[in-house]
Amino acid sequence: MKSTSSRYGLVAVTIHWLSALLIIALLVSGFRVDNTMDPGAKLQILSIHAPLGIAILALTVLRICWWSFADQKPKPVADTPRWQHAGASAVHQLFYVLIAVMSVSGIGLLVMSGAGSIILFGVSGQLPEFSTYPPRILHGVGASVLVVLLLVHTGAAVYHHLIRRDLPITRIWFRRGDAG
Repeated sequence: MKSTSSRYGLVAVTIHWLSALLIIALLVSGFRVDNTMDPGAKLQILSIHAPLGIAILALTVLRICWWSFADQKPKPVADTPRWQHAGASAVHQLFYVLIAVMSVSGIGLLVMSGAGSIILFGVSGQLPEFSTYPPRILHGVGASVLVVLLLVHTGAAVYHHLIRRDLPITRIWFRRGDAG
């Protein structure tokens, strides 16, 4: 369940990969809704997007609590230059900040526009034009920055796993016997 000095534990691994899947789903659905003109299709996509956004916020709070109160992260890989460790740490911190910004701006959009009851609770009504609300700009910019951050994070993982071969993907993957 808990991490060792060289590997992440089952809870941390599960939170990591579930977060990754949710973030990708949120980005895909968010960009899709932004490029959809049909109000019915927009509502369908948003009725998935908004609860997923709430789920990633809850999962991020769980992750922070897990690291703060229940587990310790593995030690950095030996011979990792200090600048790489600092960069990796900065990217992870930026993920937390961006998830918070995206969550607050998304919730702000739902509250300010009145669309929350339509999207989350099925109250009849027309979706507003979200671009007229200030949190929409932050939400859109945040999504673009999140894409870049995700690409940097994934690129670094692939680089270390396949090219440098100094950081195996198994460090943040499920082990046999973890479930039982």
